[in-house]
Amino acid sequence: MIEITVNGEPQTAPPGQTILGLLQQLELDPARVAVELDRRIVKQPHWPETVLRSGAQLEIVQFVGGG
Repeated sequence: MIEITVNGEPQTAPPGQTILGLLQQLELDPARVAVELDRRIVKQPHWPETVLRSGAQLEIVQFVGGG
């Protein structure tokens, strides 16, 4: 397992984990989030191919609708 940080909280992930895989593991809807990896926004088309490395820092923001 590798050590990563998600929204300021320590997490572990399997080696080779991608951003998309992490979102699925966290049960987050990819259509309703934005992801920053090591202070850089990663666009959704790159999530399946972006592999997380040990020490990665992610910020995941969920969009919430309402009225």
